[in-house]
Amino acid sequence: MADAGRVIIEVGGMPDLPDVMVAMADAFDPEFGEAWTEAQCAGVLAMPGSWLLIARRGSDPVGFAMLRTIVREAELLLIAVRPGERRRGVARRLLDHVIAEAEQRDVAALHLEVREGNPAAALYRAAGFQQVGTRRDYYRGRSGKMFHALTFKRTLGHD
Repeated sequence: MADAGRVIIEVGGMPDLPDVMVAMADAFDPEFGEAWTEAQCAGVLAMPGSWLLIARRGSDPVGFAMLRTIVREAELLLIAVRPGERRRGVARRLLDHVIAEAEQRDVAALHLEVREGNPAAALYRAAGFQQVGTRRDYYRGRSGKMFHALTFKRTLGHD
């Protein structure tokens, strides 16, 4: 089994969108309606202040993170790791790169939301994010069931 050390994480852009969509298709369970379309991703990436990190093992996309920055606040819009790469440290490395890149971009606070019950919430807490709110019935699953979104914030080391 390959280790996460062989995964390369780099800043990406619009040319990486096909790889993002490969990872997106594998990473998000359709039951929860959390995956974005290619058009939605392209629309965000075209906006000023948006950025992308992509994780690859060789030429294989294994995960990504997409963010949007306004003034000195950034929102982690999406973070995903393909199922075959989970539990290998890839998500934590991606999140660490998100934080480091945000600090380089002079971001004072990172925000995100996650579906209640998503195991990724533990990763965010371990990375220093604090839950600051709940959006009731925010996600609608394929079955029609509603799920709350938990909102998190992490203050970065800037004044």
